[in-house]
Formats: sequence, C-alpha cells, structure tokens
Amino acid sequence: MTDRLGHKQTAAMFTLMVLGREVPNQELEEVVGFTLTGTERTGLNELGYVDSDRTGPRRSYVHVLSDSGWAWCEKELVAGGPPPQRGQSPLGLALYVLLGGLNDYLERANMRLFQLFQPGEVAPTPAPAEEVTVTGSLEERIRVAYRELVKEPRGWVGLVDLRPKLGAPAAEVDAVLKELSRAGKIHLVPEDNRKALTAADHEAAIRIGGEDNHLLSIEAL
Repeated sequence: MTDRLGHKQTAAMFTLMVLGREVPNQELEEVVGFTLTGTERTGLNELGYVDSDRTGPRRSYVHVLSDSGWAWCEKELVAGGPPPQRGQSPLGLALYVLLGGLNDYLERANMRLFQLFQPGEVAPTPAPAEEVTVTGSLEERIRVAYRELVKEPRGWVGLVDLRPKLGAPAAEVDAVLKELSRAGKIHLVPEDNRKALTAADHEAAIRIGGEDNHLLSIEAL
C-alpha cells in the first residue's frame, strides 16, 4: 500500500501524471483550479515525489513528477479508494474504480504508467514480440524493445537483453545504435561491475571510442 496523501496533494500528483511534463503553477490553476504551494508543495518535495523549481513566469514554481512520484502513482492506482475523509464523495470513489481499471489495462498491455502519459504524443500499443522482428524500422524496433524491458523512466537496459528482440544482424544493430548515440537520442555506457559480466554480455556489447558499452537508456521514448 502506498503512503496516502491529502486530497489536494493527490489531485496535484494525478494532474502532473496526466500532463507528463513540467507544469507551472499558473497552468495548474487553469487546469484544476489550484496551485501547488505552501506545505502541500514542501511535503511532496520532501517525500521526493515532486521536483519544484522557480523557473516559471515571474519566478513562480514549476513542478514535475520524479521517478519516485511515478512509482507512487502506479501504487495509488490499486489503493481501492481515495484518502480517508469525512463524508467520502461518490465521485471520488468512482475515480478510484476508474484508476483500478486503468491499472488492469496497463498490465494487459505490458505497459508502464509513464509510457501512457507522454507529452505531445499518443502512446503506442506495444507490438507482440513476434511482430517486433518483422515490422518497423530498426530504430522503431529498438524503442519498442526498450519499452518492453525498462523498469523505470530513463532506466538502463542491457544490450544482451535488447538484441534478441530486434531480429537484425549485429552489424546493422551496431550501426543504428552508434548513429542514435551520436545524435544524442540514446545513451550507451559500460557496466560498472565488470565482474558481473557474462560471456553473453561481452558478446552483446558495442564498442565506441575504444570502450565496450553494455547498457542502453532512452530519455524520450
């Protein structure tokens, strides 16, 4: 069970979740009729759920969910009901029925919450594994495979796990990965714990700048 927040904090968390990006206080007020200030803001900052900076117009606060905030939202989907208060409203109870249904959909689609709410995009439905190998460009297949494997936003995925999902020769995969890395679309790094590497890890690594890289991260899916 997730830590329960107050109603205003919960509303702020879900609003930031749906918008999926940095949101200034002015926009929060336009969308939901309140701003995230005072103890509500500092409480979420101290819990590590929301990052807030004075970068908005007139140095007002701008807020964005942290990775921990996304994790809280995922757990809150299955909380079963809103935070306790005197005289629970039918609308609040119905909202959590809806959230539970959303969680069921994400599980069936093998998706994470942050993949569903991406700014300016409609999140694609993951293709079945057998289709990933035969459809779409190699870059698209890399992104689909990454989405299936990643455990958290901008998390690291081993190339040893990624390559089998692509259905392409290693040389072609290497060429696309190097081009995406040069363009800043992906990040490739070595595994810090070299003792944990297996023979398969070494074989799957990609060599860039005289260094073997074993892990991949994509910031914008």
